[in-house]
Amino acid sequence: MLLSSDTPKFRVAICGAGIGGLVLAITIGKFAGSGIHIDLYEAHDAITTAGAGITLWPRTVEIMKELGMYDEMSRIMTRPPSASHGPIFRKSNVPEGGFEWFHHIFEHGPSNMHRQHLVDLFKQHLSSSCTVHFNKRLTEYDAQSPGSLVLHFADDSTATTNVLVGADGIRSAVRKTLFEIAGPGIVDPSKIRHYSDPSWTGTLVYRSVFPAEKLSKLDPNNVALKDLTLFCGKGKHIVSYPLAQGTHINIVAFVSDEQKAGTPFEGHWASDVSPEELEEAYQDFEPDVKHLLKCAEKPSRWALHVVNELPLFTCDRVALIGDASHAMTPHFGAGAGQSIEDAFVLGRLLAHPLTTLSNVPAALKAYQDVRLPFVQLIARRSERHGHMLQFCLPGYYDGTDRGNTREEMEILKENILDQWDWEGEGSAVAEWVRAESQLQEDLCQQRENGA
Repeated sequence: MLLSSDTPKFRVAICGAGIGGLVLAITIGKFAGSGIHIDLYEAHDAITTAGAGITLWPRTVEIMKELGMYDEMSRIMTRPPSASHGPIFRKSNVPEGGFEWFHHIFEHGPSNMHRQHLVDLFKQHLSSSCTVHFNKRLTEYDAQSPGSLVLHFADDSTATTNVLVGADGIRSAVRKTLFEIAGPGIVDPSKIRHYSDPSWTGTLVYRSVFPAEKLSKLDPNNVALKDLTLFCGKGKHIVSYPLAQGTHINIVAFVSDEQKAGTPFEGHWASDVSPEELEEAYQDFEPDVKHLLKCAEKPSRWALHVVNELPLFTCDRVALIGDASHAMTPHFGAGAGQSIEDAFVLGRLLAHPLTTLSNVPAALKAYQDVRLPFVQLIARRSERHGHMLQFCLPGYYDGTDRGNTREEMEILKENILDQWDWEGEGSAVAEWVRAESQLQEDLCQQRENGA
């Protein structure tokens, strides 16, 4: 339902024009029309994105349909979702040759695409009610008067808004300020740094994209050419999959040291490295992996950080979405999709005809109550899943040959599959319906209390 008035009922500032911030702006623009003015603040001089491949699961694809973007998105997918494909899991830390551990076919499989292609699509769907501001990196915010927030940027400029949404990533200035000013009645002061600062997982991630033709010439039968493949070994694993309609291969390679989890990471979080460094890390892996890594071009190395589990996503008229609220390990390929789900639910609530400036906190609470428990469950399971893929989860197969390796790996396989239950349960649109119902109930209760 669109508002007929040309006068916006309030202003929303979104800090961060990444995937979550863009989808939030699109959702508000689509369902509120000119009823809400959106200011989208981007720290850089253009809307771009780091990384290459992105995976979207059916829950997220459903949102693309709701927003009228599915047909355009389908044209940039490597392949459409279907029941005919799914990840291949291999035990690969066998130098003379690994083996297929199992091949899991999802009822509705994931959709892979190039991240920049998806961002470019989102940019085309920003509404006229959205103003994009470049080179605006938020440093902090404060409350000026009832109904007004002042935003402070790194260039010493300021801006005002009624509602602020932090979509500013894992090092979120919105999150940092929110917990610093929330007050002891809301947040334990001794845990402010724990919530504000990202935490290193002890894992390094190597990334590279290269033309598939390069690998097909070197090793025409390489399993990585066929589908999403996970090459598993003790303390490390590799995820690879075709990109850009199969013309390129994306590599994401993990090397973990659990003893370093939670310790400070020294140096730049992201840096370019030599192909030799990447190849050296997997010298004990099977030939398919060695051929795959030999094709890697301009690899980068990332220190994998996460956001510690937060007690809240909102406070007053400020909310967090995406990596700002729940940056997680990428072992489900769910981070971007969960950001989109956050953005859709929150956007629909802000755009709701019943939402006014005075009751925005009720809309934000409905968002938090629906999204926080679910997305934190996904984050916990993703971490557990990563330990399983690297044979590091206590009580399960750990790579040691006890004479019953196949039996132990079968038990581990069943537990890996159990971690994916969330993907087939419920939907993001159903979450929005539940959040809308809560908003209506809360506002009705407020009216009764005020009567």
